[in-house]
Amino acid sequence: MSAGPAPSAAAPTRDNARVTEPETSLLHGYQGVVCDLDGVVYRGHEPVPHAVEALRAAVRSGRRVVYATNNASRTPAQVAAQLSRMGVSLAERDVVTSAQAGAARVRERVGDGARVLAVGGEGVRAALREEGLVATSEAAGAVAVLQGFGADVGWRELAEAAYAVQAGAVWVATNIDATLPTDRGTAPGNGTLVAAVRSATGVDPDVVGKPWTPLYELSARRLDTDASQTLAIGDRLDTDIAGANAAGVDALVVLTGVHGPADLAAAPAEWRPRYVATDLRCLGAGYVAPQKVEDAWACGAAMVRVDAGDAPSIQVVCDGPAEHLLRAALEAAWEAVDRGAVAAESLGEAGMGRWWSRVAERLAGDAESTD
Repeated sequence: MSAGPAPSAAAPTRDNARVTEPETSLLHGYQGVVCDLDGVVYRGHEPVPHAVEALRAAVRSGRRVVYATNNASRTPAQVAAQLSRMGVSLAERDVVTSAQAGAARVRERVGDGARVLAVGGEGVRAALREEGLVATSEAAGAVAVLQGFGADVGWRELAEAAYAVQAGAVWVATNIDATLPTDRGTAPGNGTLVAAVRSATGVDPDVVGKPWTPLYELSARRLDTDASQTLAIGDRLDTDIAGANAAGVDALVVLTGVHGPADLAAAPAEWRPRYVATDLRCLGAGYVAPQKVEDAWACGAAMVRVDAGDAPSIQVVCDGPAEHLLRAALEAAWEAVDRGAVAAESLGEAGMGRWWSRVAERLAGDAESTD
């Protein structure tokens, strides 16, 4: 699990783990959706099962959907074209990238028409032009640096960024994700490239991507919805969910990407989502929420409690569907951690770790049986 930064202490926060009324539609009460892409809508070039159909249904129901990504390498037009080929109904304006949030932040800090060193893919340069800024590839004369991911970024580009920052240029990073999932495995992400410039300069950048709030704030402006009417969807706790919490937006984590049950169980409070589901089919279904019942937590027919003895364990009082069992177990585990009865790190150890793994296997089996 990649341990990304928690939201800044100065950022607004909310408890996203509160319980909702059982059997209410998950989308009920929300007018807008901010949806992550990698691990939620697609993996590489392939759509995640059920994602496209669920999102099309959400749009048909009258919800507005924007797609927010930390990946700054591509332009919104390129991302929209990929989604359209998969069958997603959207306009180019429905794609919001960290490069766009970064360019907006640069303009706020240095003004219109400024000369900005662009480090990254075409998405970075396009975002700067969109904000009326002049993109350059050399440090000389640059009053700011916008650094985002680009597959071809090398030593020269990083050196130019370091020279500009050392000369006093404003430095904005689109995101600091340490890793990037690819179809060949895990590769270094923009965070590793940012770290190289930080190491050379001793300066920290102004970061705008998730888990920081500017990308969510830009998405909300596109949706024209209040935070209370907006649902964020993601697969990463340290970026998608932490960013939603920091922005005061309710969050749904789907288990189709980076993080799974054991990661959720050990998550600090600021990384916990309000909703948990196997995949995006939950958007059009009734959402069964966990409730406290005496010393246990129940979700539908499932009921779970945590034994906080010398060897903490999950006790299943009543079995049920794997998704309901997971929701109840997460609430029980989080409650035990928050009151100091169980150490968060113990939730992934030995028997507890195996319990979450078995739930993950049941979730996968349930998902296959309903395909």
